[in-house]
Amino acid sequence: MNSVTDEIDSPFAQIGGRAAVERLAARFYERMERDEPALAALHRQAAGGGIDPRVKERFALFLVGWLGGPQEYVEKHGHPRLRMRHAPVAVDAAMRDAWVRCMRGALEDCAVAGPVRAFLEQRFAEVADFLRNVPEG
Repeated sequence: MNSVTDEIDSPFAQIGGRAAVERLAARFYERMERDEPALAALHRQAAGGGIDPRVKERFALFLVGWLGGPQEYVEKHGHPRLRMRHAPVAVDAAMRDAWVRCMRGALEDCAVAGPVRAFLEQRFAEVADFLRNVPEG
């Protein structure tokens, strides 16, 4: 964001700032691990089972910046390069749809509502589809 005004009007601010975004990311992974085991299996796993906590932390940090909050992800990891980072993983329509279901459920669980909810659902679906790298058929 270029100004304080931009950050105040951002989805990051509208859903409640860092703590709310971190809750959203946590719920997203909870739903994924519970409801979408095939999707969860695509992620680096922790030694004791489940998705590696570092994966979850990195996504939360990315989400903070992507939603208009502090750009700490970029400062720490550089440009996200989402397509490049997802290229080694087969992202087909089923995985895209599973990802979107998890995120929509997380938005619901975190009581994100109104225009910001509609905006985020649309943007998340667009990005998920953009990352699809396995043709349909």
